[in-house]
Amino acid sequence: MNVPQNLKYTKDHEWVSVDGDIATIGITDFAQSELGDIVYVEIETEGETLDQEEVFGSVEAVKTVSDLFMPISGEIIEFNGDLDKDPELVNSDPYGKGWMIKVKMTNASEVDGLLDAAGYTALVG
Repeated sequence: MNVPQNLKYTKDHEWVSVDGDIATIGITDFAQSELGDIVYVEIETEGETLDQEEVFGSVEAVKTVSDLFMPISGEIIEFNGDLDKDPELVNSDPYGKGWMIKVKMTNASEVDGLLDAAGYTALVG
């Protein structure tokens, strides 16, 4: 299982990469492997400002649909449009081309409350 050291993680299996006040968010390698083949990513919250823990979209796999939760509060400024035509990027490259949204953070201190790589690895075993 791939858990990059430079990212932060949630108990809901989202990852966060921070660059200034912009956070890039996706789901972890563990999450995509548990879900199986991803067939659709639905994000209809672009342009909205959401609080931490709010649902920002959903991911549909062959067997199930799973909600996606905001790891941090902020405005969703970009959706990865490549996922519309190529949702399996989440399976093949969850930390790269399979990213889901970019968020302009409203409370950067929330990042400090997220799990580091060791904490996330311990969570998922």
